[in-house]
Amino acid sequence: MTYVVVENCIKCKYMDCVEVCPVDCFYEGANMLAIHPDECIDCEACVPVCPTSAIFRDTQVPAKWAEFVELNARLSKAGWPQINEQKECMGHLEDGKSRRDLLDERPFEG
Repeated sequence: MTYVVVENCIKCKYMDCVEVCPVDCFYEGANMLAIHPDECIDCEACVPVCPTSAIFRDTQVPAKWAEFVELNARLSKAGWPQINEQKECMGHLEDGKSRRDLLDERPFEG
């Protein structure tokens, strides 16, 4: 099993999760993080520190975000850089609207 980052992380990236991950399984896109499913050790350390509740066990991802299981696997292996240090948050959207169309699949560059 593995954990998955879902839509709540898009245009947010608090990165508290990165700081507590003992195996550095987070990868950084332009405006979202992803968890590499082959590197995650299922320790759950990242879940309670995420202020936006954007991390779920892959078998417990809400149906509306089911596609994020595949997205995490694909994007974490698609050239996104591995991240192991917390950076400044992008900000938090609280409008209640879907952010899926805001996902930028390019790797973080900067």
